[in-house]
This record gives sequence, structure tokens and C-alpha cells, in this order.
Amino acid sequence: MINYLSLFGSADAAAEGSFVDTLISFSPIIIVIVVFYFMLIRPQQKKDKEDRAMRENLDIGDEIVTAGGIIGLVVSIKEDTVVIETGSDRSKVRIAKWAVAQNLSAKEKAAEK
Repeated sequence: MINYLSLFGSADAAAEGSFVDTLISFSPIIIVIVVFYFMLIRPQQKKDKEDRAMRENLDIGDEIVTAGGIIGLVVSIKEDTVVIETGSDRSKVRIAKWAVAQNLSAKEKAAEK
């Protein structure tokens, strides 16, 4: 009868070999997860943080663009809403704060500096 443990040296060596084999078989999955984190998740979190800061720093008189493409001047700011003035007839529109896509006044101020 063949003693299989003597072929591998000991049971510890066989267990260590199976751990290494398992680690090697999962390494492509681990590499894909790391790449997705640094290529997709982390940049998106950074952009979300910048957008949140832009919305928190809105001031009255700033020119903004909404997610729907409406351009207007900020007239009033409340906790969750912003009132903007659009068009030559000075019509006012109340929008949700999350709908503000760009602050054009902040970009102009940054360009001046």
C-alpha cells in the first residue's frame, strides 16, 4: 500500500500547498477588484465629494446650470431647494439642490485667479 503522506513529506506541507493553490486561483479575482476600485469607484467618490462641496458653497447671485440645462441666477437658498431666476422676463423657478450641475460663477472666479 502506498503512503500518500510520505510523498508530500507531511500533512502540513500538503495543507500549505493547497493554501497556495487556492491563493493563486483567487488572485485574478482579487486583481480585478483592486483595478475596479482604483479605476472606477475611487474617482467617482472624488467627483461626488466635489459636487457636494460645490452645492454647499452656492451663494446668492451665482450663475448656475441645472441638470436639465436651465441656466439662471440664484435668488434664494434653502436647505434642500434653490430658487433661480431665468430668462429676460425674470421668471423664478424653484429646484432641488441636487439638480444643480455646475456653478458658472465659481468657474469664472477660479479662472480669474
